[in-house]
Amino acid sequence: MASSIAARKSSSFQNGLQAGVSIAIGYIPIAITFGLLAKSAGLTVSETVLMSLLVFAGAAQYMSLNMIVLGSGVFEIVMTTFILNIRHFLMSASLNEKVEEQKLWKKSLFSFGITDETFSVAAIKEGTLQTGYMFGVILISYSSWVISSGVGYLIGSSLPSSLQESMAVALYAMFVGLLIPSLKKHRKVVFLAVVAAILNTLFTSVIGIAPGWSIVLATIMSAVGIELLFRSSGVREEENNGS
Repeated sequence: MASSIAARKSSSFQNGLQAGVSIAIGYIPIAITFGLLAKSAGLTVSETVLMSLLVFAGAAQYMSLNMIVLGSGVFEIVMTTFILNIRHFLMSASLNEKVEEQKLWKKSLFSFGITDETFSVAAIKEGTLQTGYMFGVILISYSSWVISSGVGYLIGSSLPSSLQESMAVALYAMFVGLLIPSLKKHRKVVFLAVVAAILNTLFTSVIGIAPGWSIVLATIMSAVGIELLFRSSGVREEENNGS
């Protein structure tokens, strides 16, 4: 019995590692770019790696570098990155409903590793998420981000300038790649993504809301609006089972 449980946990962890490979590969150019920019901002290699170890949030780390260069204070940096990443509360609450019942300390551990990309992989997986699967996805993604940050600091400046510039779009390309499978299966997700993108653009470009709050408002309003629309119109979500 015990050996069967151990084998199941090991298999779940391995499946998580396999699912996280695409994220780990996608993180490499972005983290290398971060390491390169961190060096330009005046950080040491230990400070660069430590930021990736403790923060593990690409957008927040990039914004922090920009604010460091501008001479912003610690409080301003903390509050700005907090607002930018406030969407993680929503992602954590969503995954908490999918993850198997587990001790709080274990959930706390893998909740640290929730990013836009790890959340996308976990969210589109059907069925209950096992703890081993979550740890697998997060471990390989986290390791890739931290190691590549250090590598970027040490060797990034030796890369061709054209390659350095192209790395900036890698994060968006990876996220789109993770989103496409879900768009193919669920029609509701297509409407949700389009409405959220329009609202976010409107909030930031026209109204001038801060990026962090803009993402939160766009997410909540689009999710509630699309759900109400589908329910009121009696439209049932169509599943594409490949038939």
